[in-house]
Amino acid sequence: MAQEQESAWALGKKLWPYAREDAWLFGLPLLLTPLAMALALLEPWLLKVAIDDHITPGRLEGLGTLALAYLAAVVLSYGSHALYQLALAIAGGRTIRRLRQAIFAHLLCLRPAFFDRRPAGALLTRATSDVESLGDALTHGVVTIVLDMMMVVGVLAAMLWLDWRLALVLCAVGPPLAIVLSVCRRALRNYYLRIRETLSTVNAFLAERLNGVRVVQLFNHQAPAHARFVSLNQDYRDAAVRSNVFDAFMYAAVDGTASICVALMLWYATTDWVGGAISAGLLVAFVEYLDKLFKPLREFSGKVAIIQRAVAALVKIFGLLDHQEQVVPGEKPRSPLIGRFEVEDLVFRYRAENDDVLRGVSFQVNPGEVVALVGPTGCGKTTVARLLTRAYDGYKGHIRLDGHELSELDIHEIRSTVSMVYQDVHLYPDTIRFNVDLGNPAVGDEQRAEAAALVHVQPFIDELSDGWEHRLRERGSNLSVGQGQLLTFARTLAHSPKVVILDEATASVDSVTEALIQGAIANILSRKTVIVIAHRLSTVTAADRILVMDAGRIVERGTHQQLLDQGGRYANLVRSGLGREA
Repeated sequence: MAQEQESAWALGKKLWPYAREDAWLFGLPLLLTPLAMALALLEPWLLKVAIDDHITPGRLEGLGTLALAYLAAVVLSYGSHALYQLALAIAGGRTIRRLRQAIFAHLLCLRPAFFDRRPAGALLTRATSDVESLGDALTHGVVTIVLDMMMVVGVLAAMLWLDWRLALVLCAVGPPLAIVLSVCRRALRNYYLRIRETLSTVNAFLAERLNGVRVVQLFNHQAPAHARFVSLNQDYRDAAVRSNVFDAFMYAAVDGTASICVALMLWYATTDWVGGAISAGLLVAFVEYLDKLFKPLREFSGKVAIIQRAVAALVKIFGLLDHQEQVVPGEKPRSPLIGRFEVEDLVFRYRAENDDVLRGVSFQVNPGEVVALVGPTGCGKTTVARLLTRAYDGYKGHIRLDGHELSELDIHEIRSTVSMVYQDVHLYPDTIRFNVDLGNPAVGDEQRAEAAALVHVQPFIDELSDGWEHRLRERGSNLSVGQGQLLTFARTLAHSPKVVILDEATASVDSVTEALIQGAIANILSRKTVIVIAHRLSTVTAADRILVMDAGRIVERGTHQQLLDQGGRYANLVRSGLGREA
């Protein structure tokens, strides 16, 4: 993919707007580095002076002062280090918060068609583990690796100043080490991309099977599901193991090089080439400088791993954020919408490579009317309903709402005017109050209570000890199916849409609950403009007009009695059990 070929620099520029507000916190370590580096370089030099000028000649005067100076350098060095780590932690946390909020806001604005093609688990990975990987890089990787490289340069300069011959001997190991680190860095980026992809697949599969665990258990599908999960998890493990191999090799290369340097230094100090010019203090100082030189190099492998994980995560994150599939906002109408639909020669397909789902559909819905869509499964009824809520664009023909082309209207105005009740009941693990008003301050107590009374759910709420504050479990599992359906009806009415599109519920419920549901539907039909995808004969007979669909076309239209008298498709549907589909 082109996105995967983007350089780390290009990805960093995309990240910058999310970090800009805390630039001063990211810059604080750069201001503190000269102080921290000077103090760190001072420590070995103080040891050299103490050994060569005081301990070796046996002159103890001034040694206490040097010890205090050494202690002060250590304390100040660690204090400045802690301060810039704190600054990075705060700045990184704030950046990650903004990025996670941006991902969620972006997802909320994408077309439903996008979610038809993307598993929820993969999207969840973008906002969780991918963002966390980036957070590690901001706190422990990107800035600190720059500071570490500055420290390496400073240490090398100090070693050259103390003894350039000894420093050049140690520099001989630099080129081979640089080649090893470069090869490992490139391999790690590829493997971390593979890790992000396989982890996303594992999360998506896990989320799908857990959401449908009842189906898995009902059909004894546990063994095949587990086998598939084992296979996906194996792919993830293989990528992780290979990345760990290169990570460990980087660490071993740096650690081994440090030991080789100490050996070279000791060998060189014992040769006749330097004529005994290397003192004990100088050797101790060089050993200390070697530790300060190879400590960041030793940690370099881990930090490179963190950065490569972050780059791989950024590829995935901005692959999502750069995906432009939002609904075009449109313009607000000059006057309030009243809910008159005119559909003319509507043609639609979900994907360019697929066949048309709708073929020349035309009809009109006037305010206050009840229009029923009936027909066999797959004839296009639900597709029509989705297009009327502007869940999808890209149709041919015209859909006009109060004379305005639907694709040109403000999406918020449309969804304030037109609401849809789906067959699938979706309830949140929150209070009944929230599940009805969805936290909308415009929905007051009276409005909510009136909606609950109209759909006959208020008596059920009154029976609960905590009433409207009663908390629902995941997917409303502590409610019956019928109670959940009634709550979704109440949710729709509480938000006062002008038009209700009702994908009529077909759940199997007891006769008492069925009567309540039918009463709720009757109240909706009598108070709203309703387009109903009808499954029950009682709803069909109450419609002002019935549209019979087949293979993406309207093949008959009229009232219940008119269509029965024609003896066509509708009459056949009634005879074959339209009323028993629920």
